[in-house]
Amino acid sequence: MRIPTSHSLRSFATTRSLKSFPSILDAVSGIGFVQADPIRAPARAQDLILRQRVQGYRAGELEQKYPQLPLCEDVLHVYGFLPSQHLRLLHPRPLSGHWQQFLDGHVSLRKSVLRFVQRQGMAHPRAVEKELGSDTCENGWGGQSSQTTMMLEALHLQGLLRIARRESGQRVYECAAECGRQRPLPDHTRAEGLCRLLIALYAPMPLKSLRQVLGAVRGPVTVTTKDALGRLVESGELRRERIDSEDWIWPDNETSALLASDDGDARVRLLAPFDPVVWDRRRFALLWNWEYRFEAYTPVAKRKLGYYALPLLFRDQVIGAANLSVREGTLDVDLRFVGNRPREAAFRRGLEQELSSFQEFLGLSSQTPCAPLVSGIMDG
Repeated sequence: MRIPTSHSLRSFATTRSLKSFPSILDAVSGIGFVQADPIRAPARAQDLILRQRVQGYRAGELEQKYPQLPLCEDVLHVYGFLPSQHLRLLHPRPLSGHWQQFLDGHVSLRKSVLRFVQRQGMAHPRAVEKELGSDTCENGWGGQSSQTTMMLEALHLQGLLRIARRESGQRVYECAAECGRQRPLPDHTRAEGLCRLLIALYAPMPLKSLRQVLGAVRGPVTVTTKDALGRLVESGELRRERIDSEDWIWPDNETSALLASDDGDARVRLLAPFDPVVWDRRRFALLWNWEYRFEAYTPVAKRKLGYYALPLLFRDQVIGAANLSVREGTLDVDLRFVGNRPREAAFRRGLEQELSSFQEFLGLSSQTPCAPLVSGIMDG
């Protein structure tokens, strides 16, 4: 039986993730999870992820349509959006550390907040604070937060509240309809479901990365999770192979597609820092032989790629990154390459198309002609 090469792994990693979907719901369901991030530079991560997969997608569209879609905001291994059907894999969620200490010390407040949200139907944090008081407490990140806002977040983490919508970016809460109506799934069922969800999101994936991500979802990698992985490999549902001294794992029914992967088309894509293609930094280094780092929280003097550098994909190669900003209604572009910049016409055309599409995605009223913009970048 043929064994995939690092080249086929790289090509497959891009083509299987960057599929096109007819709608936001289809895209989130197809991917399984879309990471959220509050930074807008010049758009939020969730919008940048969806623009690569939903034709004609516009910045802010997910937040606008979310209340009418069967989606939820929740924590998988990180915070983001996922189909409501996956919530049973996440809840009930035992809390620990400062969250559990906070709940233990505020039993009465917990009851009061739940009653208020139930009575109101939907509740903005400001309304809860106005009703129940504005006392503050340590938030676990070295600062102070409103006790009522902390309680809303804790109840959301427990699965008792959900995000109904956002108002100017702030969460508006309601009671989770599923709460108390379904029996919790057995641990082994949850473990297998989480393995499937994360593999579908990030395959082909280094086994070490999968174990680390599962640990972030469920705490330390437990015997239950290890057993679940073993069962899925043993049953033939997942394929595990050692390639270039690294153990990789992917759905076995996708092996033929993996082996048939090519270099992809000549399209240029500007990916979100948390796009599934580039999210796993270990996999990134193995596939593209350089280290990509998210530098928004890195001191300016130590940044190499920029504040919010978007990985630059050409065919199946991530060849650098772009920092985009909007100044006086015009898109400003700063490209940085990790090697020699491509000189071929296909890259120039692809970059023109991507920047033109990006301007439409942002809804810029005065769109800069992209041919001279790209000429300035490439010939400068």
